[in-house]
Amino acid sequence: MKRWYVVQVYAGYEDSVKSDIGRRIKEAHLEDSFGEVLIPSAKLKPLFDIEEGRDSQLFPGYVLIEMEASPEAIRLVNSSARVIKFLGGKEPVPLSKREIERVISQIKGEVAVTPQKSEFVVGSEVEIKEGPFAGFVGIVDKIEDENEKLTVMVSIFGRMTPVEIGFNQVKR
Repeated sequence: MKRWYVVQVYAGYEDSVKSDIGRRIKEAHLEDSFGEVLIPSAKLKPLFDIEEGRDSQLFPGYVLIEMEASPEAIRLVNSSARVIKFLGGKEPVPLSKREIERVISQIKGEVAVTPQKSEFVVGSEVEIKEGPFAGFVGIVDKIEDENEKLTVMVSIFGRMTPVEIGFNQVKR
């Protein structure tokens, strides 16, 4: 019985891994052991009306493979270029029916994925709660949502100094 498995690959090489595995399946005549090979991506909802929705990978560095977990099939996938490993180690662990249904519904656009919007606002005051600047209060100067980092202007020895910290290191 075919089940869905998650394969960790080098980030940015998901498309080449998918085509390489497809080619190798045909060469090895293992089409009966494999089903679909998916790169989990979804159409992001635009944050503003003027933006257009764009595709974004849900899980960069991962590929979903529908297959029978026979030793030959596992070997074929593991020996493909830029494949790191199956999730689950030596014995790949299949996704549950509920997990794969949720991912496929996101891929098909049935579940909208909205990019996370920062809770921080440039110019707002925050208190640093961790790290070498713990206890300092500063003003948010720059927000990097994708890296979850803030640049906060803190008064050190009477001069405003930029300090880069993570979202989790401040009190809102």
